[in-house]
Amino acid sequence: MRISDYIEQSCSNLWKMKLRTFLTIFGVVIGIGALVSMFAFGKGMQKNITDTFGDLGLMNYISVYPRSNNDFGRIITGDPDSPGYIPTEENYDKEVRLLDDDFVQQLVAVEGVEIAFPEIRFPAMVRFQDDEEFNIIQALPSDVCKSGFIKIREGSFYDTDMEESLLISDSLIQRLGVEDYKSAVGEQIEISTIAFDFSLENIPNILSFLQGDGLPFTSKNYKFTIAGVIERMGMSGPVPMRSDILIPSGISENMKKIPITNISDIFQNMKGTQGYSMVGVKLEDTQYIDSVKKWIEDSGFRTFALVDQLEEIKTVFIFMDVFLFAVGMIAITVASLGIINTLVMSILERYKEIGIMKAVGASDSDVKKIFLFEAGLIGFWGGVFGLILGWIVGILINLVANILLTRQGAPYMNYFRFPLWLCFGAIIFSILISLTAGIYPTIRAARVDPIVALRHD
Repeated sequence: MRISDYIEQSCSNLWKMKLRTFLTIFGVVIGIGALVSMFAFGKGMQKNITDTFGDLGLMNYISVYPRSNNDFGRIITGDPDSPGYIPTEENYDKEVRLLDDDFVQQLVAVEGVEIAFPEIRFPAMVRFQDDEEFNIIQALPSDVCKSGFIKIREGSFYDTDMEESLLISDSLIQRLGVEDYKSAVGEQIEISTIAFDFSLENIPNILSFLQGDGLPFTSKNYKFTIAGVIERMGMSGPVPMRSDILIPSGISENMKKIPITNISDIFQNMKGTQGYSMVGVKLEDTQYIDSVKKWIEDSGFRTFALVDQLEEIKTVFIFMDVFLFAVGMIAITVASLGIINTLVMSILERYKEIGIMKAVGASDSDVKKIFLFEAGLIGFWGGVFGLILGWIVGILINLVANILLTRQGAPYMNYFRFPLWLCFGAIIFSILISLTAGIYPTIRAARVDPIVALRHD
């Protein structure tokens, strides 16, 4: 028999039991659809993360921190990360350099360093038109804003570090009651900061503080022009922009404020030291990461680079893929049992037909091929329609997720990705699973005795 004969015979046999064939194929469709949609989600998240890092140049970014947040001004010798390490006075052997402007200037001069800037953030009340909201303001040099870390949605970046302009995130401007981003560009916005004030002008608050009724704070209002609306960063940690409002670093130096990036800054100020909690470094290329990190660590500071975590990120993705595959295989296993049941029932119903085929010269191999082709056709159509189902599910979930998340200010993202290898692989995998499930029924069909079969009623 030719291959076309096997296909024609298999299609005819499956068509005779339409309902059973449809239900069996539907089981395969559900299994393949679940497997494809989960894999597509995993690949989509991988692509979103890697593309975001690539677009923002985060692989060329290093975060610099003090060696010890618990003891500003001194450096710890030995390995604090080693098991059983206990810090003692013998571990402190010299004064540590603070993360100050002098260090930043020296860091910029290191080969391979493109930009180095401190992280300066402070609390403030933001007022726009009739709405106000408490927020954390971040000061950034204009060069950093234009370096590719930030995506502008409307308007432009501020040109200099002394310009009385700022950048505001799309999510914050929405919370302040503005739906059209374009209308906000060029408008005035007010920022109210607080700062410790022990001057004579603040004597009433100081006296209240000494009596336990208040705090020695003073408030100062500043007006800025909205230069641009930026896309809110969906991450935190080593990403250098973690606030909804960015102002020029030169302007921030002249503002009365409490620069608190994290809780450790409070203890730093209590000990009388003045330094930055973190300094961001953007390199010209990833080839300079090792040399720049070594220079920084030799200077007595800790470093964190995303490129060092790349292998760990890949490992997480591998475990996620394995988990999704295991979940999808549950549905595939159930579908395989349905294929076995369908083919076994087909053998029992066509017992006499198989005997006639053998009586007129069909070999065991011919009988096996007919049932394997039937199993393969079930797998093929199950894979095709399962791929379509997974694609439809992905589109619907992606649509609903983006509708909900964009209302919260998150950027639009494609959470599902269907590469060609996944599409073709799903169909091939479905066929292979179906052929594997059809092995037992085909062997059973080949063992049919033609004499017994012809006597079968």
